[in-house]
Amino acid sequence: MSLTASSRRAQPPSFSAPEFRAALGMFATGVTIVTARTAEGELIGLTANSFNSVSLDPPLVLWSLARAAASMPAFSTGSHYAINVLGADQHDLAKRFAAKGLDRFADVAFVEGVGGAPLLSGAAASFECFNRSRYEEGDHVIFVGEVERCSHRLGASPLLFHGGKFYTEHPL
Repeated sequence: MSLTASSRRAQPPSFSAPEFRAALGMFATGVTIVTARTAEGELIGLTANSFNSVSLDPPLVLWSLARAAASMPAFSTGSHYAINVLGADQHDLAKRFAAKGLDRFADVAFVEGVGGAPLLSGAAASFECFNRSRYEEGDHVIFVGEVERCSHRLGASPLLFHGGKFYTEHPL
């Protein structure tokens, strides 16, 4: 019996959620803070390591956000956001934007970018994005941004995340 592509399904996982998370943690990533301004003018931002390039022409990047995130309505309906790639000297900022119940932007230096999205001072790189499309998959939404402007800090060492800890680069 032959199965068509549309009738095939993935097998149920043979691992637990903690095992899956631990395995994912073995993939070292950069660390970003995604920022935007709501329609009411409120600043929003969060730490994310689910960022990567999609296309050079047109220039596209993607990141993902949990469906349950409090900032989901703002990111889903806003026209622009910025992805701030953090440098190794910004690990305290990564922790701050991952925390709950505090003013994440208190005493944080930034300039306003496209559509009002904050560009964090000292970021290793910034991507100012038009909120082009969204894809709902599992418990997250994948955001694809069309990059309207980008910049980078020459010589900046990246902030890395691996196995639940922050690192910086060490050339081989």
